[in-house]
Amino acid sequence: MELRLLKELVKRGEGEHVEFKLKSSHPEKIVREVVAFANSGGGKLFVGVGDDKTIKGLKDADEDEFTLSRAIDKYIFPKISYKKERVAVTTDREVLILTIPRSVDKPHYVVDDSGAKQAYIRVEDKSLQASREMKEIMRRGRGERDIRFQYGDKEQKLMKLLDEKQSVTVDLFATVAGIPRKIASNTLVVMVLARILDVHPQEMIDKFTMSMTYQSH
Repeated sequence: MELRLLKELVKRGEGEHVEFKLKSSHPEKIVREVVAFANSGGGKLFVGVGDDKTIKGLKDADEDEFTLSRAIDKYIFPKISYKKERVAVTTDREVLILTIPRSVDKPHYVVDDSGAKQAYIRVEDKSLQASREMKEIMRRGRGERDIRFQYGDKEQKLMKLLDEKQSVTVDLFATVAGIPRKIASNTLVVMVLARILDVHPQEMIDKFTMSMTYQSH
């Protein structure tokens, strides 16, 4: 990448596909962004760039690259593929750029030293913990196969609820339909996979709405 293009991308700021880090001093946090990009639409991680869009560069890019590569190798499961490149910003400073493609093997997890694992997804300019439903949608959505299901009582209650509310959560659907949360969760997941509903991940709780493509049928 040329310096001119780097400056242009940085000027646009962070977003769904772009994240800035000044340095690699907390690699265990940076791997969250990498996982979030792989689990979502892919993205670029610029190391040596501040949140305020200042391009400081790295004094010792070799060390930062080694630290991050090792962390990605150690903390991410399953393994992801990514590309690394460096752009010189002055005679002695470089920006390290990691390009992470959208993965077909999602969900990917950050696995900590205790063995606990957590999936992340990218929403706007943030990396959020993936809900149980999002992990299930990723896992079951790997194969591009037609998802068929029966319209039953609970699905009719859901459609009625969506007519009134515009969006629903798992808990609201479970309460209104009088069904266990697990069944409500699975119903919503299947309907997202069948492209009848859209899912909108948020910080604490996901919202589900009617899919625009389904509405236009």
